[in-house]
Amino acid sequence: MNIILLTALFAATISFILGITLGFFQQLFYVPDDPLVAEIRDALPGANCGACGYPGCGQFAAAVAGKEAPLNACTVGGQATVDKLAQITGGEAGEFVEKVAVLACQGSSAKAPEKGNYTGLKTCDGAKNMGGTKLCLWGCYGFGDCFKVCTFDAITMNDGLPVVDYSKCTGCGVCAKECPQTLFQLVARNQKGAIALCSNKNTVKTQVAKTCKISCFKCNLCVKNCQTDCINMETHIPVVDISKCNSCGICAEKCPTKVFKVIERDLFK
Repeated sequence: MNIILLTALFAATISFILGITLGFFQQLFYVPDDPLVAEIRDALPGANCGACGYPGCGQFAAAVAGKEAPLNACTVGGQATVDKLAQITGGEAGEFVEKVAVLACQGSSAKAPEKGNYTGLKTCDGAKNMGGTKLCLWGCYGFGDCFKVCTFDAITMNDGLPVVDYSKCTGCGVCAKECPQTLFQLVARNQKGAIALCSNKNTVKTQVAKTCKISCFKCNLCVKNCQTDCINMETHIPVVDISKCNSCGICAEKCPTKVFKVIERDLFK
């Protein structure tokens, strides 16, 4: 019994000494908070999503205070936050372009056949490392890595494809960084023009339909019928030059697999 009491007394004494020592060094090396950083941090939405390029709002606030980060990097706060930061720091507010994430794939489970029964790690990254799950080498694997990292509940999974709720999407781009197939594009919410929602780069036309029933067939009807010459085939998929596009929608009408969407009419509305 005496041994137990002595041990407990010794442990308590050591804990007391360590506590006093830690308190001393905390006071010795204490660095007061920069009031400017604190004010900037309080003006931020506090999402800590990392869209600004920093791990969290605290680090971004410090970077803004040190004039190491642009005022418009917070996608969650938008123009209102940019204006607040400009007022606090005396910097130039500038214009904030609100963006949303758009998936360049329509290959759902019903449209894009799988290679076989996949038994590997049930993540898109794991599937990528195993050579993919679908016959289309460039399509979505459907395991929802993007859904899991979205902190704004803007993504849901439906029939093996992520669906973006544009009323919740902040354009933070975390889903785009997470997707191993790089299928997400960040598009300005007020953008006009057409966009091709396909990433199938298969060069053998006869094989395209076998890999995905709704992918680009490389028929070039969009290129041939475009009145403003704004569509080009790049790496075997159509790419629209938005600066030339007038949103006429002819490409969407002519496309046999409905790859094209007119952004302001068919995508965000």
